[in-house]
Amino acid sequence: MDLRELPLFPLNTVLFPGGPLRLRIFEARYLDMVRDCMKTDSDFGVVAIRHGGEVGPADVHPVGTTAEIVDWAQEPDGLLGLAVAGRRRFRIEALAQQPDGLYLGRVDWLAPETAVPLGPDDHWAGELLRGILVEAMGNEAESVSELEDAAWVGWRLAELLPLELSDRQALLELDDVGGRLAHLHMLVKRLELARQTGARN
Repeated sequence: MDLRELPLFPLNTVLFPGGPLRLRIFEARYLDMVRDCMKTDSDFGVVAIRHGGEVGPADVHPVGTTAEIVDWAQEPDGLLGLAVAGRRRFRIEALAQQPDGLYLGRVDWLAPETAVPLGPDDHWAGELLRGILVEAMGNEAESVSELEDAAWVGWRLAELLPLELSDRQALLELDDVGGRLAHLHMLVKRLELARQTGARN
């Protein structure tokens, strides 16, 4: 195992590799964490909350993603605004809490995923993501080169589709790119069925 101690930020969301996340920081424990990360040019870990809340104690899922700070600014209300990007997945092997409430995880890195082309049965995923991006970005979506990368497409669908947090977490924990796309296909069918049922009612 390649273990490392990592400060953790429990949230009611899932951060995926390559994905963006904006945060508003106001608790002292996280202000100190951000200061230390910026001073040492290091990342922190984002983990989804299983039970509890973002303020106070929380029981967290075992797999999360490191967050690299890419921008920051003081917002008009005085809070610290952060823009972070998801990087590496990890699994928590041991968890501790500092006196100030900050969680520290002893984590093991999960294997990074290399770019692989979409398989013959997975082109639905690229087309679905293309449609979502065109709606959000217009013609600029056609210049996105990663739309043929199965791993990237899977991560972006996992964060952009209207999924439950538990479904997003399950997708984050899957190690197989093909298995993740297959699971996404099942979720897309479930969403479509729910949409059709709602339209009939």
